[in-house]
Amino acid sequence: MVNNPLWSPSKKRLKNSNLYKFKQAIENKYKLNFHEDFQKFWQWSVKNDEVFWSEYWDYDQFAGTKGTKIIEKNLKFWKNRFFPEAKLNFTQNLLTKKTDETAVYCLKENNITEYKSWRELYTSVCKFSSYLKSKTKFGDRVVAYVPNTIEYVVAFLSAAKNGNIWSSCSPDFGINGVVDRFSQIQPSILVTSDCYFYNGKKINLIERIPEIIKKIPSIKEVIVFNYDQTNKIDHSYLSFEKIIKEAELDETFELFDFNHPVYILYSSGTTGKPKCIAHGAGNALIEQKKELSLHLDIKENDRVFYFTTTGWMMSPWQIAALACKASIYLYDGSPFYPTIDRLIEYCSSQKFTLFGVGAKYIDHLRNENFSAKKFNLDNLKTVTSTGSPLIKESFEFVHTNLKDDVHLASISGGTDVVGCLVLGNLLQPVYAGEIQGPSLGIDVAIYEENGKEIDNEMKGELVVKKPFPSMPVKFWNDANEEKIKKAYFNKFNNLWHHGDYIQKTKSGGYIIYGRSDATLKPGGVRIGTAEIYRQVENFEQISEALVVGQNHNNDVRIVLFVKMRNQKLDDQLKDEIKKKIKTNCSPRHVPQLIFDCPDIPRTKSGKIVEIAVRKILNNESVENIEAIANPEVLEYFKKLPIVQTNRHQ
Repeated sequence: MVNNPLWSPSKKRLKNSNLYKFKQAIENKYKLNFHEDFQKFWQWSVKNDEVFWSEYWDYDQFAGTKGTKIIEKNLKFWKNRFFPEAKLNFTQNLLTKKTDETAVYCLKENNITEYKSWRELYTSVCKFSSYLKSKTKFGDRVVAYVPNTIEYVVAFLSAAKNGNIWSSCSPDFGINGVVDRFSQIQPSILVTSDCYFYNGKKINLIERIPEIIKKIPSIKEVIVFNYDQTNKIDHSYLSFEKIIKEAELDETFELFDFNHPVYILYSSGTTGKPKCIAHGAGNALIEQKKELSLHLDIKENDRVFYFTTTGWMMSPWQIAALACKASIYLYDGSPFYPTIDRLIEYCSSQKFTLFGVGAKYIDHLRNENFSAKKFNLDNLKTVTSTGSPLIKESFEFVHTNLKDDVHLASISGGTDVVGCLVLGNLLQPVYAGEIQGPSLGIDVAIYEENGKEIDNEMKGELVVKKPFPSMPVKFWNDANEEKIKKAYFNKFNNLWHHGDYIQKTKSGGYIIYGRSDATLKPGGVRIGTAEIYRQVENFEQISEALVVGQNHNNDVRIVLFVKMRNQKLDDQLKDEIKKKIKTNCSPRHVPQLIFDCPDIPRTKSGKIVEIAVRKILNNESVENIEAIANPEVLEYFKKLPIVQTNRHQ
């Protein structure tokens, strides 16, 4: 039995949507009728993937030359190349307007606001790219160690304009974290800020630079912008502002290969040295614009916000909204400083049309019983959530406490695909706790561990059956292709194994139960960690939770850690937690041990680090703690008696 929908678009909104109009264009041209059925449209798009991607290029009018060949096929999944004859300039496709309307706006934690019009953004990019061109050659890496500001957007678009390869780290990475990433790709230019603010504190970045350039000798120049013009930190490096003021205006947009790398992103690095994932310019652009335009209905003059850092893939994803002629809104700082409503107030005052955040942000608002009733959110059309599964109660919270008439799209993909495999759309209703559907043109499926496809509502592994544009064009320093094969193609023969434990629902949506490598296997039965989180985080006494499996007596026992609010964990609450998990899940889901922990370890982008804790409990070494935002909390887990006991078993 399918639950009642939480929300459906009005007929007017549906028929005015980009997705509906594109679907109509396909229907008219190919004499088809999908009957407003998204699943049928998706099935056609993956069966006829070459036609789909070619038609989408034409429909959204990408600047460049498409060529006649859509896919250059290869027996190896990862060697298939999309649009092998195509040429384009990534930046040219984002800077199509030269008006005085706002293109990019930034609110900083210390209340400084800055913005650039489309005309000003175009000029700044053409001037900064002119300078970069004089100092670099095609394919050189330009990197940034920066807060989420307008200068970051300008520098990124400037590098992409020249055919340089961009990469960035957010300032919450320590020196070792930056060096672990950038040293692998040997950049020639580093862009940074003199400082940044977080949680009310001013943090000096300049003082870290000497050690970074000492450890990365390929860096020949350091360019610094001032975070706060009224409170500058003195330095002897090149001035970002001065370069833009004095550089020549270079308005040439050379066309490069569709598959030429535009940026390098990094795996989280919690299980070893971060992998350097290179994404093609056209590959990233066509996928991200498809998601933004067709799935999330971004249109010209929309106002798109995503709470992200410059070290997370959601940052370039948001910047791609410029290709839809939408304005982008940045925030730099803590989302809850000085008050819990900081981002909601920003959304209200600047009239966002899309408000994007991590699932944990929404969970936190729900746990604090936050209400947005005093704010005017009339312009808000879409709320997106990513980073981790969004539970049913948080879906309902958004519609009850933020805005009832809003498209809440839970989206999921990752750094590996620089976009989404499953996400929202306006042809289907939204069901609480479910991601609406698959991404157009991407042949997602669910497989059992034995390699058999699941066609019912069983849980299994998320895979992609056919090549798709936004696959990495390569891993850096991977000449024999061992890294890329190991990352995605070891589990299933020539199928992309994404690493999510997932289930398709009766309504055609999806529920993700966590990462495959973090699933629990008591008695050999697979359990997704999200199933347990859904139960535990509904206790108002509990702020957050983390669950892992520990090897014990030739089996796996489930160990649950909870971060309490304002009281201690007692036996009564433990019993209530176990009873709820047993009733709503199964006896196998019930943790054998429950502990009160001081904090939950997480990555720089806010994702819970289950694998590191599991390794500690199983006496395995944790590599590269630089990837963890709060590594000091790992000491708590190392000192637990169950770790000491386990060492002697």
